[in-house]
Amino acid sequence: MSKHGRVLVAMSGGIDSTVTAMLMHEQGYEVIGITMKTWDYANVGGSKKETGCCSLDSINDARQVSVDMGFPHFIVDIREEFGDYVIDNFVDEYLAGRTPNPCVLCNTHIKWSALLRRADALDCEFIATGHYARIEKTAGRYYISKAADPLKDQSYVLWGLEQENLRRSRFPLGDMTKQEVRKLAADFGYVDLSKKAESYEICFVPDNDYRAFLKRRVPDLQARLEGGKFVNTRGEVLGEHKGYPFYTIGQRKGLGIALGHPVFVLEIHPETNTVVLGTEEELLRNGMLVGRINLQKYEHLPKGIEALTKIRYRDAGAFAKLYPQSADEIRVEFLGHVKGVAPGQSAVFYEGEDLIGGGIIMA
Repeated sequence: MSKHGRVLVAMSGGIDSTVTAMLMHEQGYEVIGITMKTWDYANVGGSKKETGCCSLDSINDARQVSVDMGFPHFIVDIREEFGDYVIDNFVDEYLAGRTPNPCVLCNTHIKWSALLRRADALDCEFIATGHYARIEKTAGRYYISKAADPLKDQSYVLWGLEQENLRRSRFPLGDMTKQEVRKLAADFGYVDLSKKAESYEICFVPDNDYRAFLKRRVPDLQARLEGGKFVNTRGEVLGEHKGYPFYTIGQRKGLGIALGHPVFVLEIHPETNTVVLGTEEELLRNGMLVGRINLQKYEHLPKGIEALTKIRYRDAGAFAKLYPQSADEIRVEFLGHVKGVAPGQSAVFYEGEDLIGGGIIMA
């Protein structure tokens, strides 16, 4: 009988999930490893050699660790559910003129639900992943707190996890730095793995070219978008663009237009295939509407609570006051001005190190 119960560990074959499995094993859990195949190159294409979490090499690496440590390992094919939800949403959001965040959707709607279903089938009380974040509990509620390593903190992409997900999850790397994780891997005898490079790309866009991905996914897209116009805030035509889905709010580089001064994407209008350009000052906003809210630390959000608000993964954040409009929407009033508020991206709210909750930027 194990000391702490049975845990299902998500294993990608990378260093973080491998060390997670090792730590859970050492801590006295009965470990079962699982590798989820979410996509393949036959479906998404791309110019790079197949690497990353869904490659055959990575799957074999995960299986080898389980053999070395003496615990069972399963491979689960979730390509259909992943593609139907995450990839289709990715395409649909760009076609709607918004900027999606597929990692959030994958974590909260695909990976966790898939893991918990398999955990139940295998009689596992817990699941564990290699995310850099911590789980805390106050007044009967579970919530994410930032990781000890600020350079690796992944709390931003975990705002959508609900209470039952959090109750059953374990993040053993949350109190560790990446350097400590690499050293542990080497100490366990996985020297090559400890030196393995990390990927920061969207897994199903391995060449990091989302525009080419959209064209492959929607073959007649380019033809449908010909003749789109760049305009200024007065509606005056400045030139032609390559198609509105190929631009994001706040973008400055790669616009393909020279006006003699820096300009940024301010608005995207899919119904007219129009992209509005303007100055950096015109890009500034002092508020936004956030929907599809999931609260973690509080069951009900105190009106006017002040929170550090991040609107992108690598965003340092800006302080704002939060005003609930309904159970599913929050009006955010920044205490200063911010730039690059992009509908479709995640807005995540923090109280100190603790994650209050988050949602999707609507406007």
